[in-house]
Amino acid sequence: MNWSDEGIVLSARKHGESAAIVTLFTRTNGRHSGLVHGGSGSRARGVYQTGNLVSADWRARLSEHLGTMSCELLRPYAAALMTERLPLLALISAGALLERLLPEREPHPETFDRFQALIESLGDGPHWVEGYVHWERGLLDDLGYGLDLTACAATGTTDDLVYVSPRTGCAVSAVAGEPYRSKLLKLPGFFLGSAGGDAGDDIRDGLRVTGHFLARCAKDADTGELPPARAQFVDRLRRDATISRNS
Repeated sequence: MNWSDEGIVLSARKHGESAAIVTLFTRTNGRHSGLVHGGSGSRARGVYQTGNLVSADWRARLSEHLGTMSCELLRPYAAALMTERLPLLALISAGALLERLLPEREPHPETFDRFQALIESLGDGPHWVEGYVHWERGLLDDLGYGLDLTACAATGTTDDLVYVSPRTGCAVSAVAGEPYRSKLLKLPGFFLGSAGGDAGDDIRDGLRVTGHFLARCAKDADTGELPPARAQFVDRLRRDATISRNS
């Protein structure tokens, strides 16, 4: 069994003295791992960084085996973010989510394209964090946990939608949600394409919404809790916002 494909590095874990078990998100073969001989050596370390685009060849005697993998670097995305703390944490968070939530060896070509587009946008312009939250929402769609924000789930109105039901993922209007507001998630305006309000609060509300349903996805798939990398990104984002407000 063998295949050749483009892939984005999700993780590389040392195995033995110099080998590494590398997990890629490939365009046509999905999330796939393989043993890379010399993958943890100094020469290869720069290749197997989360977010790097590589060309990969995988071989195994049987399809269910781990197999061996060899890769060539195509685009060193990770290197461009090494001095950008928050974008780098966003990259690591996104990669960890894909590794935790995507079914193994199941193709998701549109998700692959969106992940590559996200990587290329990190740290670019004032709205890249908002773009990251949209990416998490798109991942929910891909995993079958998409939000329905077209109308209020209780009344059918399309006006004044300000909440999201944590149970159904549907929008709820201000009037219908008022008696239950403490139990509902806040709907950020940029999810509906509108601006206004505090952008930082909107982003944090958006991350709470996507985080809630990503955690549900992980629980339903029996893959444990969300990876710590996402919490580290959210925490850093919160701390940076606090510093900015106090400066």
